[in-house]
Amino acid sequence: MALARPNPRRSLPVLPVLAATAALVAGALAAPAASAASGMPAASATSPAPAGEAPRTPTKTPVAVGYGGAVASVDADASAAGVEVLRKGGNAVDAAVATAAALGVTEPYSAGIGGGGYFVYYDAKSRQVRTIDGRERAPLSATKDLFLEKGHPLPFADAVTSGLSVGTPGTPATWDTALRSWGSRSLGQVLEPARRLARDGFTVDETFRKQTADNYDRFKDFPATAKIFLPGGKPPAVGSTLRNPDLARTYGLLADQGVAALYRGALGRDLVRTVRKPPVDPASGRVARPGDLTERDLRAYGARKQEPTRVSYRGLDVYSIAPSSSGGTTVGEALNILENSELKRLDQQTYLHRYIEASRIAFADRNRWVGDPAFESVPVQGLLSQRFADSRACLIKDGAVLTSPLAPGDPRRPGRACATGGRAAPTPYEGENTSHLTVADKWGNVVAYTLTLEQTGGSGITVPGRGFLLNNELTDFSFAPVSPGVHDPNLPGPGKRPRSSLSPTIVLEHGRPAFALGSPGGATIITTVLQTLLNHVDRGMPLGDAIAAPRASQRNAAATELEPGLWDSPLRGRLEAKGHVFKLNPEIGAATGVQRLPDGRWLAAAEKTRRGGGSALVVRPAGNPPVR
Repeated sequence: MALARPNPRRSLPVLPVLAATAALVAGALAAPAASAASGMPAASATSPAPAGEAPRTPTKTPVAVGYGGAVASVDADASAAGVEVLRKGGNAVDAAVATAAALGVTEPYSAGIGGGGYFVYYDAKSRQVRTIDGRERAPLSATKDLFLEKGHPLPFADAVTSGLSVGTPGTPATWDTALRSWGSRSLGQVLEPARRLARDGFTVDETFRKQTADNYDRFKDFPATAKIFLPGGKPPAVGSTLRNPDLARTYGLLADQGVAALYRGALGRDLVRTVRKPPVDPASGRVARPGDLTERDLRAYGARKQEPTRVSYRGLDVYSIAPSSSGGTTVGEALNILENSELKRLDQQTYLHRYIEASRIAFADRNRWVGDPAFESVPVQGLLSQRFADSRACLIKDGAVLTSPLAPGDPRRPGRACATGGRAAPTPYEGENTSHLTVADKWGNVVAYTLTLEQTGGSGITVPGRGFLLNNELTDFSFAPVSPGVHDPNLPGPGKRPRSSLSPTIVLEHGRPAFALGSPGGATIITTVLQTLLNHVDRGMPLGDAIAAPRASQRNAAATELEPGLWDSPLRGRLEAKGHVFKLNPEIGAATGVQRLPDGRWLAAAEKTRRGGGSALVVRPAGNPPVR
């Protein structure tokens, strides 16, 4: 594994953000979101509503510029919670936890204390990047046959909506570890905005209502879930106020007792009881299989502090999360594969072709080699070596298209050019509705944090009286070996963390932050982060435009997924003539990022339209960024 050390000897190439260039590049893809260079006014957080009044929903703005720190997330209330903590003197770690806790209220189908995630932190004082693996773990009793019945894999939907899918939650331990290690406020202090939001309620938008409606058939079968998310027996109306007093009380309990309330206390006992006997409505006819999570599993859980991954790209140092996530190794390998391509000089067709092929190759290697390093010998250093990337990059030909599933290379023996080793392993399905937040503070500290329940609504099971949904993260394991006869590093095991694609990323220039980003989206997270980074660094797009640009996602599959902006573009026909196969995906990812501008201001950027648009806020708005 590459050590987390910035490289002061490398020089940073100028990232062109001239308005004309940005418009030309973005226009070749689709109309860009309003960006730093577009004259959009900066945004700041709104004040909470006075007691007794309906909650005020902050305005969503995709780009904000100013001083004192910045927060970008998918939700306006959550970003406002983070900015509130920054305004009161908290640092980026404090604000990240506050934002995440608020997402547990307003984005409860994608985030919350029943799930897990990965936390990447840049410490401005030491100029070091630190990370926390807060991934959920399988019960200590789990075996490789966790999802087999009578020797056959369970249907995926049956596995998801069950106690079998629930791993030991890692989110509370992540918050506690981050605050104790690098924060300046107590857990109770940073939970307060979210506790208040759960108590007073938030305004339901179209995205929340649709996600609820999509889960109606599951949610209605669990009375504790229906009580909160199906008021009156149906999805809440757009514009209505949704309150979660149970979650407000749970946050109050965590504030008073700390995370021991979950890992060693009454909250944990309720969680275990729920997993072992899912509280399904007997009249529903639903079979919700019990899990084997125990209080011992909770006591044994620990968030894991570990070294980040690092690769150098165009003079930048790109840091991300190491296994158990595959995000850092896969994004890093793809960047290394593209290192010797002059992407900024290529026409759009050739650029997209090389990006797609690099993604295909990196996923072939990811599927074969990455799992939980506590159980698997993951060749991280080999996967991130330039020598291995060069041996794989020679597979890319501008006049031909590789065929998936592509066989992996062997990072342990990287010298054989264009060699593959073993049988191909297709990419299994991963739930796509995670949540990502990015935070910076006035001292220059930065956090990129991706947290998840796995798929929208997790397991669908709410802990009665506690107000939060449980994850279905264990379905990220392979139910059976993906390629029969080939070792699969992602089979279940006792206390094992399932492989993830979460890719929170921080990019440094000479040891200082250049920008940070991340996204939800299951396995598409990796390609979203990669493409956004390439759009910004190589294609010269402002960060907001790089996030807004239409996406392509190739994950060692027969077809590459395209968003409508590329599907409807002449580029699709030209790439199909070359041999590419595509299928339409209406929406890929929902990224956020922050960027340090040359004059010291922070730029926060979020989605313009994906998932209803994101929310970028700064502590003190200060006009638009300069055009360079």
